[in-house]
Amino acid sequence: MVDHDLLDHRLADGGIQGIVRKWLCSFISGRGQRVALGREMSSHHPLVCGVPQGTILSPMLFNIFMHPLAHIIQSFGLGCHQYADDTQLYLLMDGHTDSIPDTLTRCLEAVAGWFRGSRLKLNPSKTEVLWLGRDGMGMRDQLPSLAGAQLVPLPSVKSLGVILDVSLSMEAQVTTAKSTFSHLRRIKQLVPYLSRPNLATAIHAMVTSRLDYCNSLYAGLPLKLSQKLQRVQNAAARLRTGSLPWQHIHPVLFQLHWLLVEYRVRFKVLVLTFKALHGLGPSYLRDCLSWYAPRRTLRSIFSNTLEVPGSKEVRLASTRARAFSALAPAWWNALSLETRVLRDLISFRRACKTELFCLAFGLESV
Repeated sequence: MVDHDLLDHRLADGGIQGIVRKWLCSFISGRGQRVALGREMSSHHPLVCGVPQGTILSPMLFNIFMHPLAHIIQSFGLGCHQYADDTQLYLLMDGHTDSIPDTLTRCLEAVAGWFRGSRLKLNPSKTEVLWLGRDGMGMRDQLPSLAGAQLVPLPSVKSLGVILDVSLSMEAQVTTAKSTFSHLRRIKQLVPYLSRPNLATAIHAMVTSRLDYCNSLYAGLPLKLSQKLQRVQNAAARLRTGSLPWQHIHPVLFQLHWLLVEYRVRFKVLVLTFKALHGLGPSYLRDCLSWYAPRRTLRSIFSNTLEVPGSKEVRLASTRARAFSALAPAWWNALSLETRVLRDLISFRRACKTELFCLAFGLESV
């Protein structure tokens, strides 16, 4: 659906000129398609829209085509995140839930108009609304419409494969991750036919990768939920090593050099913290962090620690226990000074994992 003429104009607006622009235009132009049915072949039909699937350039060109949409949304004071064809709008109500701001209605009208002007079809049936706050369902009749369809808040939505509910409990997402037991049963049937390296690859592809996907959102989960995830990892470790169900799991995980689930979550949060502090991560995470600055000149000023926000800054206890702005500084400050002062990402990942591995299994730090 990417119109070639419009894409050419947006390449120019983005500062792409000269030979590079001509090269990109020649990449998408001059293409056609035809339909084959048995031995019959339709006539050749030239394509004036669309980017070739399966090429490296196509996702980049599509992102360039969609980029102006973010500026339109932000011009109305709303936050916006974009990932390929997934666009998310964020509206902060500041505790005032009496009525929906008029800016949201005007923003949605502008979005629908931009889609029409870009020759794209907007599908409002795929638009989902999540209300994070009190009395969310009470706003059902006040939400505006999008392209003629009335928007209603839902009890849960899926964002890039992660299920989010109105309380952000992550319980539905944990249940989805727990369903990987079915994959383990299928892999177990293939054990007699797989070599050990192939078995490890299958377990990683079907099980551990699902446990690690967006696992930073599991930070601060209640014990009953984290234990569900740990049972999945335990089953994967037993299948990987062929250990028996009654054998203690810690030696098995130690043998595989696998971090426990709660420490894998901490590792992911610490890596995100490192990236945010060194300009390798998103700016909205960096804005949640600040270096510790004592009022008097103390030796701790050189400790490379972060400021942990107090109860006044993060008021809700449930939020404070899981918020990145509170949890990340606390976990960062718990690292050794030798790890905190590292500047290279690969070196930090290696040192951080070693430190967490020693902490998880009660070893002396190395």
